[in-house]
Amino acid sequence: MVIKESDFDESLGYALLRNDMGSIWDASKDERMMNGTMDPELIQRAKERAIRAQLNSADGDTCETHDQFYRDHKLLLVLFRALAVMPILRSSPGRITFNWKSWASIYAYCFYVVSTIVVLIVGYERIKILQNTKKFDEYIYGIVFVLFLVPHFWIPFVGWGVAKHVAVYKTGWGTFQVRYYRVTGTNLEFPHLKLLIVIFSVGCLVVAIIFLLSLSFLLEGFTLWHTSAYYHIITMLNMNSSLWYINCRGILVASSSLSKRFRKDVAIECTAAMISQYRFLWLNLSELLQLLGNVYARTYSTYCLFMFANITVAIYGALSEVIDHGFGFSFKEIGLIIDALYCSTLLFIFCDCSHNATLQVAQGVQDTLLGINLLKVDQPTQKEIDLFIQAIEMNPAIVSLKGYADVNRELLTASIGTIAIYLVVLLQFKLSLISQQMSPELLQTIKFLHEAN
Repeated sequence: MVIKESDFDESLGYALLRNDMGSIWDASKDERMMNGTMDPELIQRAKERAIRAQLNSADGDTCETHDQFYRDHKLLLVLFRALAVMPILRSSPGRITFNWKSWASIYAYCFYVVSTIVVLIVGYERIKILQNTKKFDEYIYGIVFVLFLVPHFWIPFVGWGVAKHVAVYKTGWGTFQVRYYRVTGTNLEFPHLKLLIVIFSVGCLVVAIIFLLSLSFLLEGFTLWHTSAYYHIITMLNMNSSLWYINCRGILVASSSLSKRFRKDVAIECTAAMISQYRFLWLNLSELLQLLGNVYARTYSTYCLFMFANITVAIYGALSEVIDHGFGFSFKEIGLIIDALYCSTLLFIFCDCSHNATLQVAQGVQDTLLGINLLKVDQPTQKEIDLFIQAIEMNPAIVSLKGYADVNRELLTASIGTIAIYLVVLLQFKLSLISQQMSPELLQTIKFLHEAN
């Protein structure tokens, strides 16, 4: 469900504000205060609410003023554009758009063509190594390097193909922040988010360099010049993990701030109009959470598949080395373990931050609603409270990749189970190969003993 501007304006009660506020200002405020019919604090709150109600979240300049979330994570979006992954632009105040003919898209095409040439050259070298490998374990070992090249060819599908939807999602954040201000009277703030973005942006580059140089040093056959095809791929994987974390953190901060303001406003005045406003605002936040999973469904579905495959192959390679040579902690074992730990960490961040964000979205608001004494509020307010609770129940806080998978800790445990099953199958195949290699030697020994007797 998309919260339209007209629906939100109706929840703010334009008619009530226009018709009823006049009677408040026309009458003598001093007289009302003496008669005890109007609390001065409520008068001031009503005036401020009437002023904020005139704002329009569809107005670009208004969104630009209140869109703190975009200003904080702008650097990460610039890096995505620099790597030709997500060529979206702030085309006008408060609006993020995508166009196949924009300068960002043209740059993305050029960057992709050049990087594809490098990837194909290195990929050809890696495949030649695979063709010259006869041992099954060495073949599996070489697949690790080929796997890391695959995400490059997904970029047009998981990046450019969803850029239009991502632009809508990013623009929706500006709309939500204007509506948040109209209802609460305060701007939505994201403490320390900008500093985190700087750390993540630099960290994505540094981690990619360290990871690839360590693999080049530890793993035989992975020459230094081969790493040139992997830098932008590893950086992109790191940035995808960071972007997901930042989006989930944004949802978490917004839901926490909304629940705190809701609890504070309910304590001052618990009216049907106020409950209705927060209900629509909460639905808007829930819509952003669901939109997060839908717009990035392609990106993170392929992201998860890549992590599953890489973790399985890397762990198998390490265990295979242990079976063949014991716990020698050779460079090859350490390199494969680093690869498995790296991919496992990215997968954990992806699942865990979604789980934490979804827990907070409904919890704070629901606790406040259930804590209201229904005997002390009028019937319209009771009805709005019931509608709010029903809205929470009918819109569960779940991040779903378009129905393919729900992103939470259950996805992590399911992934571990799946990886374990494939590892058992691969290790059984490994042991069968060992037994086949030992059989001729065993037969020769038996024949020798027989002849000796």
